[in-house]
Amino acid sequence: MRALLSLFATALLIVAWPTAARGAGLEPFVATYDAWYQGKQAGTATMRLQPQGAQWQVDLGIRGNRGFAGILGLNLEQDTVFDVVGTVYRPLRQSTTRKAAVFFNRKVEGVYDWAHNVARWTGDLSKRRRDPVPLQSGDMSALLINLAVMRDAAPNAALQYRFVDGGRVRQYAYQAAAEPELVQVGDISYSALRVSRTNGGNDEMIIWVADGVPTPVRILQRENGEDAVDLRLVEYQGAP
Repeated sequence: MRALLSLFATALLIVAWPTAARGAGLEPFVATYDAWYQGKQAGTATMRLQPQGAQWQVDLGIRGNRGFAGILGLNLEQDTVFDVVGTVYRPLRQSTTRKAAVFFNRKVEGVYDWAHNVARWTGDLSKRRRDPVPLQSGDMSALLINLAVMRDAAPNAALQYRFVDGGRVRQYAYQAAAEPELVQVGDISYSALRVSRTNGGNDEMIIWVADGVPTPVRILQRENGEDAVDLRLVEYQGAP
């Protein structure tokens, strides 16, 4: 779930894509998005990446504030605390809170125990999803996979990740386009590479990556061929 709006700019910005792969380093940032739901503006979202001592934390918060957006679940807070081992983003702790008006409030928290190679989740989830999940090197939460796509995106690249989040394990496969395309976001245009998940069935995830921009330019979730949640970058800046 994601999306956002509000931008004051008059110039057209086109960011070129280099022939070499993008760097693997992390850059702290705070990014603001317009959130759209089923083609209509629904609220705002904020994504943040910042260091926490020797560790890092990535957060995503979405606020649905128009129509039925809140009731439909466009109120989400996610965060993952992680460290970096070589080039691997290794999750340590994860939490997800979903809210909808005053009728619905669910929170799930997870701990990735790399000393024993097992992850466990507690909170508002089924008993089956509370069972311990064996960990493999390279396992990531949903937010870390977004960061990994940003790191690994290159023309024609085929990307594979193992999703371990909320008591679930899935293989995520992504395919990058052969060349960047022009992505219009408000008054700004980016030359961005489209990276699409190829094994999601009826649920599609598309991420647009622009060189020099530390956060996705756009994140689109589609369900049964229709646009569902759509986050469109408004602005970003380096985190203090």
